[in-house]
Amino acid sequence: MPPAPKLDKTRNIGIIAHIDAGKTTVTERVLFYTGRVHKMGEVHDGEATMDWMLEEKERGITITSAVTSCSWRGHTINIIDTPGHVDFTIEVERSLRVLDGAIGVFCAVGGVEPQSETVWHQADRYKVPKIAFINKMDRVGADFYRVVEMIKTRLGASPLVLQLPWGAEDSFKGVIDLVTMKAVRWDDEAFGAEYREEDIPDELMEEAIHYRDLMIETVADKNDLVMEKYLAEEDIQPGDLRQAIRAVTTGLKLVPVFCGAALRNKGVQLLLDGIVDYLPSPLDIPAIVGRHPSSDKEEARHADAKGPFSALAFKVMMDQGRKMTYLRVYSGAVKVGDVVYNPGRNIKEKLSRLLKLHSNKRERIETASAGDIIAAMGLKITSTGDTLCTEDSPILLEPMQFKDPVISVAIEPKSIQDNDKLLDVLGKLSDEDPTFKFKIDEETGQTVISGMGELHLDILVSRIKREFFVDTNRGKPQVVYRETITKAVEQKEVFDREIAGQQHFAGVKIRLSPLARGSLNSFVDRCENPALTEEFLNAIAQGVSEAEAGGALMGYPMIDIQTSLLDVDIRETSDAMAFKIAATMAFKSACQKADPMLLEPIMKTDILVPEEFVGEVISDLNQRQGKIEQLSKKGAIQLITARLPLSKMFGYSTSLRSVSQGRGTFSMQFSHYDKT
Repeated sequence: MPPAPKLDKTRNIGIIAHIDAGKTTVTERVLFYTGRVHKMGEVHDGEATMDWMLEEKERGITITSAVTSCSWRGHTINIIDTPGHVDFTIEVERSLRVLDGAIGVFCAVGGVEPQSETVWHQADRYKVPKIAFINKMDRVGADFYRVVEMIKTRLGASPLVLQLPWGAEDSFKGVIDLVTMKAVRWDDEAFGAEYREEDIPDELMEEAIHYRDLMIETVADKNDLVMEKYLAEEDIQPGDLRQAIRAVTTGLKLVPVFCGAALRNKGVQLLLDGIVDYLPSPLDIPAIVGRHPSSDKEEARHADAKGPFSALAFKVMMDQGRKMTYLRVYSGAVKVGDVVYNPGRNIKEKLSRLLKLHSNKRERIETASAGDIIAAMGLKITSTGDTLCTEDSPILLEPMQFKDPVISVAIEPKSIQDNDKLLDVLGKLSDEDPTFKFKIDEETGQTVISGMGELHLDILVSRIKREFFVDTNRGKPQVVYRETITKAVEQKEVFDREIAGQQHFAGVKIRLSPLARGSLNSFVDRCENPALTEEFLNAIAQGVSEAEAGGALMGYPMIDIQTSLLDVDIRETSDAMAFKIAATMAFKSACQKADPMLLEPIMKTDILVPEEFVGEVISDLNQRQGKIEQLSKKGAIQLITARLPLSKMFGYSTSLRSVSQGRGTFSMQFSHYDKT
């Protein structure tokens, strides 16, 4: 087995972007030029190495984050290729949580697209240093300078242009490297594996000098060493410049910008140089901070293979029915057969196998240490976001935060015999994906699955069939309505019947009155008959309560009603059972006369949308019978607070994306019941 790489020569990076910006194609070229694969797979052919799931090959999109590693200039680069579709942001979220650096890939035509903003801000939240790669410079409409400006305005980032494109669209030849002041041209016949440095063409020299001066000024503003040489008008060597750029990049002050055309095999090797030169090793980032599980005292774990072991489980996958847990090791070392401690669940588990990953292929390893991203088998209870450590040096790292699902559908097996199997499968899928939930609705008996969008649920249902061989039917979940009354009525009922040779009698007079929405139900004793015992009163209250469970219109539960007991009629043959039945009869008869009506669930909905789309979003909400309650500004984003009927919210995630060009997000929670 090859020796473990030194920590200063390790890079843990993720590739993040909007869907179709070319992330997976960039990753394929990286693997090819580093010798990790010997054939470049194309996304459009369904042969990309990192898109290994059948659903990914069919749809040409990345669904699950895939891990691989390769070598460049003596450095080990661990790469996570993440999805670009908004429905799978969980994959980006948990990847960024454990990465040291990221490459933001932008389309030279589309620029900073909606999902680019989302994933970029996720990386900002985790303080992940980034470099930008402007891809597809060969496409019609490619505009490098426009995208750089969008990075500045839309993302609030400070781009540092290190390369200029040499031509664009059909005439894209290569790049101008501003650090070395050389032109770099790729050989098309060698699949871009060979490239050569040339002198910068005369027609581009003036522009190159301008942008190099701008680059040095920008770096000097953030770095003292370059500032001194700049003020002294000394010549700044490429080595000094790279060192300074690395410092400002890992310090989250600037974002180096590269460009190329991955599909045409141009620009990827210099991007690899940028990963090695400018993105941090595990030693360059601050120590991971957690808390002692007993004392709650803050503790730090430095990236040191000789320190106490600590790792974060950031993903769970089912591998041929067995649970495989992805780990990022932050400190210490661990080997096969070790017993590790999970302080969050207060359990110990044994590592039966450790695996190094290359997409869906695995290589067994015996040990893992600080800086490694690996998979482990044997962890039966450990779940996404759990910390693993040693029992004698426990630490609880900050857990991962996941968004709540925003869309639900009902699901059932086509064969009744598959019911238990379906529930077992749903349990496994929810272990894998914390943004996927399922429940059995107590009132309708439906199994309801919830996720981040319609595509998310489509793919999960497809996996249920393909991987677990369970055919299902899907439909909208049944909305659970409520019923109430609209006017006060009085009703008297007498129950007088012989049952099993024994006479039972009870007379009950009640008044039903409507209450304000959200008041629930109440029962008031206004009876002044001294013969009313506590036993009979309790029986009447129980009869009313049972009657409230099924309304007069469609059998939904009754709410917001006050039931007042006005009088009772008691004889020698009266008993509790008779009073309970009489009360139920009186309540149901009264409801029929009190003009009952349906109430539907109203959801409090918060919508975040860029200012330019507020009009379209409000118009859409009005069509859905929404009531706008508040508009408030958060920077360039508007927060719209509204209340909408749940029945009008199905498909809203798709509709919101449509009217906001994919840039709007929303969350909703139950507010109250109100009339339909």
